Amino acid sequence: MPKCPRCQKEVYFAERVSSLGKDWHRPCLKCEKCSKTLSSGSHAQHDGKPYCNKPCYSALFGPGGFGHGGTESHTYE
Repeated sequence: MPKCPRCQKEVYFAERVSSLGKDWHRPCLKCEKCSKTLSSGSHAQHDGKPYCNKPCYSALFGPGGFGHGGTESHTYE
């Protein structure tokens, strides 16, 4: 029986959601930053951890200033 990567408990077929090459409990597949419950295939991953596409993944790992608005939010390097 596969184990859920978040809670480490066994994942039964009826409660299984497959994502990132692993089997999860539906409520355990959450964004690492905002804890929003995610559905399979509608999120991004970084270092094997799930993130919602917007705004969390974009804000954490996207280009500087993304999603914050205003000209003052862009950083020039």
